[in-house]
Amino acid sequence: MIKLVAFDLDGTIGDTIPMCIKAFRQAVSPYAGHLLTDREVVETFGLNEIGMIKSIVPEKWKQALCDFYFLYEKLHHECSEPYEGIPDLIAALRAKGFILALITGKGERSCRITLNEFGMEHDFDEILTGSEHENVKAQSLKLLLKKYDLLPAQCLYIGDAVSDVSEAGKAGVICLSALWGTTAKAEELKSINADYIFETVGELKNYLMKNTNHEPEEVSIP
Repeated sequence: MIKLVAFDLDGTIGDTIPMCIKAFRQAVSPYAGHLLTDREVVETFGLNEIGMIKSIVPEKWKQALCDFYFLYEKLHHECSEPYEGIPDLIAALRAKGFILALITGKGERSCRITLNEFGMEHDFDEILTGSEHENVKAQSLKLLLKKYDLLPAQCLYIGDAVSDVSEAGKAGVICLSALWGTTAKAEELKSINADYIFETVGELKNYLMKNTNHEPEEVSIP
């Protein structure tokens, strides 16, 4: 039986990735000496904002980080609400007694800014943020499994990225792939996680309400 449901943040709970890229570009480009492309920014994903900035401007990262936080909070009005249906989904999961976790690659400060903007700062039992050194979502899942004495089959992870599938797999956890965001790589996700693809939040909610009282099949690591 599923006991814990964990969510990614950017691109899963809200359409924050375009705004993240915009804030990062505006903050870091002056220190990099050129206007950063989307590709340059996206290639740093998986690290928290400290690691992302250090990978591009290692000498001036502290100044760039201060600028990033200022711009990130200023621009967040461009994405002021979570995806439609997310609050209802979380409320429904809470009503069923699930442990709810947020596992994000974001740093603690940017995560807090987004949750406050969305009015979701009290929605999760556990919030685990990212590392400046590497993607640590698998480690975060393992920490929660250990803390709550759960088997991998008793946990689900919901994320929109290809890397979410592999990170969940490293922990033996099934990833439910969210395709409702503007930045999800739909075809790639369908090719590697075909049994767990969800086009809308409502579709995911229906699945969870119907299927979380049963043991899921063992997940294989991509």
